[in-house]
Amino acid sequence: MARHNAKHQKNKNSVKKSQKLNHSKKINKSNKKTVNLKEQEQYCRKIKTFLQMTEKGKMLKQELAQKCHSKRNALAYQSAIEELLKKGIILEQRKSYALTSGRNVFPAETVRLHARFGFIRDENGKEYFVAGKFLSGSMVGDKVLAKLIRSRTGSPEAEIISVLEENPNARLTGKIVYSWFGGLGVSTNIAEMPLEIDETDSCLYQAGDKVLCEITHRGHHHMEHKAKIIMNFGSADSAESCVKAKIAEQDIPVDFMLKVLDEAKKVSATGVTEFDLQDRLDLREEIIFTIDGAHSKDLDDAVSVKKHADGWTLGVHIADVSHYVKPNSILDSEAFRRGTSIYYANQVIPMLPKALSNGICSLNAGHDRLTISAIMELSPEGDLISQKFYKSVICSKVRGVYHECNQILDQTASQELLEKYAPVTESLVLLAELADKLEHLRKLRGAPELESTESELLLDENGCCIGLAPVQRGKTERIIEACMLCANEAVAKTAREKNFPLVYRVHENPSPERIAILKEMLLKLNQPVPNFDIDEIKPVDIQKILDNTREQPCFPVINNLTLRSMAKARYSNKALGHFGLALKDYAHFTSPIRRYPDLVVHRILSDYLAGAEIDWLQKRYAKFTENASERSSNTEVRAVQLERDADACYAAEYMQAHIGEVFKGVITSVTEFGLYVQLENMAEGLLHVRDMPFGECEVAEGWYIKNILTNKIYKLGDVIEVICTRTDVSAGHIDLALA
Repeated sequence: MARHNAKHQKNKNSVKKSQKLNHSKKINKSNKKTVNLKEQEQYCRKIKTFLQMTEKGKMLKQELAQKCHSKRNALAYQSAIEELLKKGIILEQRKSYALTSGRNVFPAETVRLHARFGFIRDENGKEYFVAGKFLSGSMVGDKVLAKLIRSRTGSPEAEIISVLEENPNARLTGKIVYSWFGGLGVSTNIAEMPLEIDETDSCLYQAGDKVLCEITHRGHHHMEHKAKIIMNFGSADSAESCVKAKIAEQDIPVDFMLKVLDEAKKVSATGVTEFDLQDRLDLREEIIFTIDGAHSKDLDDAVSVKKHADGWTLGVHIADVSHYVKPNSILDSEAFRRGTSIYYANQVIPMLPKALSNGICSLNAGHDRLTISAIMELSPEGDLISQKFYKSVICSKVRGVYHECNQILDQTASQELLEKYAPVTESLVLLAELADKLEHLRKLRGAPELESTESELLLDENGCCIGLAPVQRGKTERIIEACMLCANEAVAKTAREKNFPLVYRVHENPSPERIAILKEMLLKLNQPVPNFDIDEIKPVDIQKILDNTREQPCFPVINNLTLRSMAKARYSNKALGHFGLALKDYAHFTSPIRRYPDLVVHRILSDYLAGAEIDWLQKRYAKFTENASERSSNTEVRAVQLERDADACYAAEYMQAHIGEVFKGVITSVTEFGLYVQLENMAEGLLHVRDMPFGECEVAEGWYIKNILTNKIYKLGDVIEVICTRTDVSAGHIDLALA
């Protein structure tokens, strides 16, 4: 107890020291108002000049102050020092200041945090892994100065040297727990120990609550921070409550402002008028229909097909959202801010209000709808020969549902379904034939066939998770995917050939470092390694790896390792190609209701179809596509992270009812702190080294953990039996022990 009290006192002292430092910074900041900016800039130049003149770009603080004659205007000198520190031009090293140039350091922003690690992003959008001990107590949104260090994983790694600018609104979620320092604390995902609660203006809370916190005082490490409780979401054992807290933490907009809703109702109220149909290709008599999930309400894509002697005509007809969401409108600003719709459990946070997404923009059967149609001519083998785009109007003949269409194709449909799909059955069969050809071409290109690791959440009437199941993709799902890929390729190809600006969906080649690690792991798993150049790996090389292991028990592990070796897809205003699809041209065109980049593509394409000159398009959209690409990439990362966090919380909620039960599972990841095991029911848990028997273990990170006493080895890909011992819905954690 004395030891705990001493540690607590040390933490409090650290917090007080941090408060003192922060207070002094505020005083200086307020004094900057009286600083002569011209003299401050002169001092900035002097400081940089004197540091550049030294052999190591480094000088004692006292010596530098003397050389700069700081006593003439101490306030201007100190302001110059702070300005250079804030910009990351110089860094503080105990008794010295040093130039950052040439020291392998760079400014960045902290973007994600976990208990044992975090991620920062540099000014070019590149992300770096940061181990927990190197985070320097930084919070999401902080501007930091970081140093590149040797990577252990093949991914870029860094160490945070200093926090240049604190995020004044740093927030995080947590669970109210009884703390080691006495009383209640808040358990968070950034520290293994609960944070002390700042009672000043905190809202009401009790043990077991899921809360949103705001950091009020900072220490040098995360566990030394102090937090104020600003929102209470109820029980931390409820996945629904925990996800709502995470949404608030990331400041994701859920409800639309009244002015946005009013604007959506206004633009959709008139429906489709004769004026809207002017200069549009009328396709209302064509056999065009949608196919989506049973619960989908935002139907933004429809298809049509014709087969003729010299090939195919494939039509992909996408809701013309750009007709309703005009540039710089309230709706456009809100869509840009949200970037994407977010889907989790049985919920959706839409990019656009329902009046648009479920109403006038949704291609509901039997209703005239404005669209942009991609009409593509394909060879008998399915190769894209030519493409044309039209502003059009359609009337979907059938509201198709995936599982119903699959029954039509495998001839198990009821008479009721046969009658429903009678108007489009012939087209559906032709689409299935064409999709087979498109998939064959995809294989010939060598596009890797990576298996989905997603699971479907099964919820009861109260929204609680009662089961997990792998996501099933039937024949019709693959048909629609093949059609959408074709349209996305066609629009990107047109933009590149005509040289008008666009937001492209890009997927760059994997880094040689990651591929080297993948190759090493394949050898350790005794799997054949195709002959390829690590520096110039091709998609077909990845496909060979998957083909060689697809029928083996270790395939799920190989699939995961391959996924981790790949670069992250993102948006760009440059046509960089798509490695994962083995395509030179690719953009997102087919989902403007739920993705902002698709809306941008429609807007630019509409102007091009209206006859706009290429030079005018470049002037109007060049900078905008750059901004939209960056914003859309960031909001996509935010959405993916929330969806993953939600899945983890719901999986932990499901496993609450299975504590003490034995499961078989595959070791999918090996870390310095334990084994991650994917169970047969699709849940993933952690077997921590501290919970392994007989004490000390030898860890070969990424590969195996060996029990020193018994010499028993638990390696990547092994099938083992485990017991679920504990769940933490708040953190999305499932703890396991050996059975």
